[in-house]
Amino acid sequence: MRTDAPSVPAEGVAQATPNRRKAPPRRRSPALRKAFPYLLVAPAVIYLLAITLYPGIFAIYQSLFVVRFVNWTWTGLGNYQAILQDREFWAALGNTAIIGGISLTLQTCIALALAYFAYRDPFIRGWRILYLMPMLFMPSAVAFLWKLAFNDGRVISDMLIGLGLVEANVDWLGNVWLARLTLIVADVWQWTPFLFIIFVAALQGQDQEIEEAARLDGASWPSIFWNISLPMMRPVIVVAVTLRGIDITTMFTNVFVMTQGSPGGATETMSYFIYRQGFRMFNFGYASAASVLMLIMTIIIAQTVVKRAFHSGKK
Repeated sequence: MRTDAPSVPAEGVAQATPNRRKAPPRRRSPALRKAFPYLLVAPAVIYLLAITLYPGIFAIYQSLFVVRFVNWTWTGLGNYQAILQDREFWAALGNTAIIGGISLTLQTCIALALAYFAYRDPFIRGWRILYLMPMLFMPSAVAFLWKLAFNDGRVISDMLIGLGLVEANVDWLGNVWLARLTLIVADVWQWTPFLFIIFVAALQGQDQEIEEAARLDGASWPSIFWNISLPMMRPVIVVAVTLRGIDITTMFTNVFVMTQGSPGGATETMSYFIYRQGFRMFNFGYASAASVLMLIMTIIIAQTVVKRAFHSGKK
């Protein structure tokens, strides 16, 4: 015999079902919202400070001592006084200025000329990636390549003999200016593309309406480039040349591989001088003092050049 179960009223079902409402999302505090972007970049900032700020502070601290491996003797500003009276230091500083100045001037002129043609010519503009090839090689490989071409392999000398310009093999590393020339050629060949790509980007970023208006007035492209594009590129040129100049002051690989400061220290740059003092003569405090002085001089010169260039551009 079948008995039907008593029916449960709808009100009872509604009362038995728990009230499941979604909890509102938690809102972050205003302080946490402001600090969140800084928390994201904090690891990268800490890492950069660890590999840049700490070595600089340690070098300044070490420059106040006479350091011979584990023996540290307080000398205060004695290292700085000795460096300012060191003829080798001033000679290395002069070599850096001469080699770097000539190299930077050639790089700037060549890069501007290449940018002039690459910006206008569609064919050259389509293959401008080829100009970046030297910059992709390792600096040590480039130094070995040019040392082989100039001295060890006699490639340049054989070419000059074949052209009838010289009668015998040229000792490139035995003459002061020829040795400097080898360093300049290697540096210009590798790092001119750095300035070239910046100058091309600056030309492409200019307002095309100004160039078109000058064309309508009958101006030729060389006149437009010299009187319109070049003045507009001045801030970019100043910044690019300043960055490249700072990098030239640290020229070490070419000197170490090609000349090692010869002949008679005529190609010894500041970086090689610091290396020689620290890792060949083991005078680490003296080398640290030289690096600190070089850093101060580089900052002062770069700041002065950039400040004057931008200030004169506002007038």
